[in-house]
Amino acid sequence: MGFLQRGKEDANFFTVPQKYSHFGFENKRAPYPRGRVVGGTSVINHMLYLRGNRRDYDRWAAAGNDGWDFQSLLHYFKKSEDFRGTRTKESDEYHGQGGPLRVESKRWGTSVGPRVLEAGKELGYDIVDSNGPSQIGFGVPDITAVNGIRGAVDKVYLQPALKRQNLHVSIKSRATKIMFDENGQATGVQYIRDGKTKFAFAKREVIISAGAIESPQLLMLSGVGPSDHLHQHGIPVVVDLPGVGQNLQDHPILLGLSWTSRPASALNLLTFLRPSAAKDFIHQRQGPLTSPLAFEAMAWPRLNPDDPEWPDIQVLFTSATPAIDKGILFRRILGLDEEVFRDYFGPLYGREGITMAPLLTRPLSRGSVTLSSKNPFAPPFIDPNYLSHPQDVATIVKGVRFALEVGNTRAMKNFGVQFHDKVLSGCKNYTLGSDDYWGCFARHMATTGYHPAGTCKMAGPRDPMGVVSPRLRVRGVKGLRVADASIMPHITTSSLNAPCVMIGEKAADMIKEDWGALR
Repeated sequence: MGFLQRGKEDANFFTVPQKYSHFGFENKRAPYPRGRVVGGTSVINHMLYLRGNRRDYDRWAAAGNDGWDFQSLLHYFKKSEDFRGTRTKESDEYHGQGGPLRVESKRWGTSVGPRVLEAGKELGYDIVDSNGPSQIGFGVPDITAVNGIRGAVDKVYLQPALKRQNLHVSIKSRATKIMFDENGQATGVQYIRDGKTKFAFAKREVIISAGAIESPQLLMLSGVGPSDHLHQHGIPVVVDLPGVGQNLQDHPILLGLSWTSRPASALNLLTFLRPSAAKDFIHQRQGPLTSPLAFEAMAWPRLNPDDPEWPDIQVLFTSATPAIDKGILFRRILGLDEEVFRDYFGPLYGREGITMAPLLTRPLSRGSVTLSSKNPFAPPFIDPNYLSHPQDVATIVKGVRFALEVGNTRAMKNFGVQFHDKVLSGCKNYTLGSDDYWGCFARHMATTGYHPAGTCKMAGPRDPMGVVSPRLRVRGVKGLRVADASIMPHITTSSLNAPCVMIGEKAADMIKEDWGALR
């Protein structure tokens, strides 16, 4: 996935310069990968299959979105899934078989993964299937793969349907506008292909599934959004919807908490270049080429005092540091400032090690997506507004303390790890290890977890910032729905691929039900 980001399959978006974060990044902004390819971001993501916490969805329902509670949605998670991972008595009822989305256990890892799980047990945590009855604990993530090959949604949903007479896929095409008649009925889509303007007309409905960045962009280009903002760009207003593009949420993840380890204990890039790696993959679908780069394990600790079973921190454990390639590729992918990277990570160049990355699962900060121009090919302004809420910084610091606790377990000490305790140059005025130091560190080194959501908020009729109804219909117009991560009122405490597939499954049933076609 590292080679796919910033390439031709990526929209190559960037955030706007951040006010409260990204002090250690080039121009104080972050690269913002979005898949511009059939299959979307599932083609360039890390393939982790994570559903989140049941409380995520119960909160959606409690806010007026009937039918979106966890118990109602479990059916769609199971319907979509063809689970081939490790089955246990405790979690078996939470998994489905025979669905389009293949979910497998990770087929390869270094010795880091077992040590992390051992450390979790030492701290009193269970080894869990995070998609089972409880999210709290340590575990190895399952991935969306088919016999060791990436199982992107285009492969498992779209390709099997390509021979159907009622499906046409227009590739290398950009949707530029939703068309409406004088009654506010969506009549079709204007799009550009090979430099020519074309139209696709709809007898019944148009469904937008362009993601949390480009769905609100397309709505605003079509005259659906905040009227003042549309007037600013000379776009005629079809309906004034102030919530379009607002409520942007993402999971900030902290880079740079790294430990060195003994030689041959963690990841070495040569592992992927050896002839044996290709041989294992081609002939047996085994080995390092079957698994997401460096991902070994993860943890959801009990750190939330309000509800210990609803985690506000996830920690990802990788068998490499960002300096494993001496700054050749990963610094550019991450967008870190070259001088900051060289100063802080220089002592780790080429050395084996591990990284523990706290990720904020329930951020309080909110951002926005707005138009930079009425030109549909102009990237929108993406402002996640990371760490604008001070509680987000405090929670990340809490995650740092937990990661350090894991690093100090006997299991990790016996593994020979040593914490990289170099002081970050931008935080020299603070005492190393203090809360103020780690807060400063977070404002320098936290960045996107690649999970934008919330910009076409699903809400009941009384919420003035709602964009779609619980049936996913866009307010104020007819014949138009949105079905993707943008409809999430609150981001889930997980990666978003599995929840997005669930949203698609539920949307399909609602559409069939509304048109009398549900079998």
